[in-house]
Amino acid sequence: MARYRTHTDQELAALLKTGDHEAYAEIYNRYIKLLYAFALKRLDDEQEVEDLLHELFMSFWSKREQFNEDTLLAPYLYSAVRYRIINIFSRRKVSAQYLDSFNTYLDNDLSTDETDHLIRHNELSAQIDKEIEALPKKMREVFQLSRKNGYTRKQIADELGLSEETVKSHMFHALRILKVKLKP
Repeated sequence: MARYRTHTDQELAALLKTGDHEAYAEIYNRYIKLLYAFALKRLDDEQEVEDLLHELFMSFWSKREQFNEDTLLAPYLYSAVRYRIINIFSRRKVSAQYLDSFNTYLDNDLSTDETDHLIRHNELSAQIDKEIEALPKKMREVFQLSRKNGYTRKQIADELGLSEETVKSHMFHALRILKVKLKP
């Protein structure tokens, strides 16, 4: 892989487009720390930044054949991170508005709709538990240790004898599966 260090970004982009794993690894190694620092200044949450970059580079690899070789890598990657950060802030704002609206609803209508709310809550809980149980064994274990027990990636990796990257990948895929399965 040392031979790729001398390649320009444009050469790496051309190699990436052909599916060259080493070119991808060089691009990753060349930009990951810079993008991490850039994103961390804006999000101030290491876990969220790691997830953002993990998703970015997974997407970058999966869309490599569509990548224009003339596109400059640095501006492209920084723009991709910036747009993902904007999406995170947008989701946070929507979530905050939803929570405010939900809290107002609960304050106003709790007594009249309490039974209906509890039934829906129990049904949703049962559906979520069912979908978690349907996950592959390791993915389910990782998900449950993270979400139900509050373990960090490192603690999960130590507990299950996995690498932190494997834990991150299992979490990413578990969340992706659950989002699809739990859509209304």
